[in-house]
Amino acid sequence: MNRVLAHTGAKYPIVQAPMGWIARAPLASAVSKAGGLGIIETSSGETEACKAEIQKMLELGLPFGVNLPIMFLRDDAMLKFVCSSGIRFVTTSAGSPAKFVAPLKDAGITVYHAVPTVDAAVKCAEAGVDGLVVEGGEGGGFKNPEEVSTLVLLQAIRARVDIPLIAAGGICDGRGMAAAFALGAEGIQMGTRFVSSAESPVHQNYKLKIVDSKETGTYVLNKKATPCIRALKSQKMDAIYEEGRMPADIFKDIRGVYFGGDMEAAPALAGQTVGLIHEIKSAKEIIDETVSEFFQIANRIGALGASHAFG
Repeated sequence: MNRVLAHTGAKYPIVQAPMGWIARAPLASAVSKAGGLGIIETSSGETEACKAEIQKMLELGLPFGVNLPIMFLRDDAMLKFVCSSGIRFVTTSAGSPAKFVAPLKDAGITVYHAVPTVDAAVKCAEAGVDGLVVEGGEGGGFKNPEEVSTLVLLQAIRARVDIPLIAAGGICDGRGMAAAFALGAEGIQMGTRFVSSAESPVHQNYKLKIVDSKETGTYVLNKKATPCIRALKSQKMDAIYEEGRMPADIFKDIRGVYFGGDMEAAPALAGQTVGLIHEIKSAKEIIDETVSEFFQIANRIGALGASHAFG
């Protein structure tokens, strides 16, 4: 059996990324109802609001997960809540999961950690995580300044570890999913594709900017400082890109982007898949089309393999 499905309880091994403020119950429940795995974020730091969103998902009885971004957690309140709430699946990120693995697994929770390098993958496997989210440089949000593509990273990590891998970065459809599986993944994670979905809570301006952007429509910013991010191009981001460094308060009006529609207020995080997304669709449409396209490609490749010919 597919190990990601066994760990998550979802119908399909398609995971929604844990975007801050965005990955809450309306989006996560739409993804889970469509057969994927919705994830509730906690990176916003709004502990009580995130707890309420988790409770909503628990009451719906759908498979879902919670992300714990280690670097951004002010204390252990969210960890304790997650361990006592009956949640079965957690992704950790932004730091070493070593101190988190034991309490989470003692609570019967499956733990996947997000990694941007082979070294990090090996260390996390040795620390006892159940699986990895392999994040290539194509993805949006917080990045490793030493960018490695998902194409290379998946192969390199699969050669070193045997735990299940969820591929993230540069994937928004069945073609990307088929490519990821060919490289050793057992699941995929999509962020930008779900940010632009009908159920996403972000302002229509944000969704349309994603739809209208080319594959060259993002910047990797702040590569010589922390945090390094990938975001949509804009006049404000043009200036930051040229300067090479972001102001310390760059995210102070992030909600102005997300919910106010002011695309110059702060970085609008997005991945290179903006060049592949041309329409706002429901989570169900996205997942159904991804699965259908994946199996069409898998059948074609399988036929080539069976015939020992290239067509």
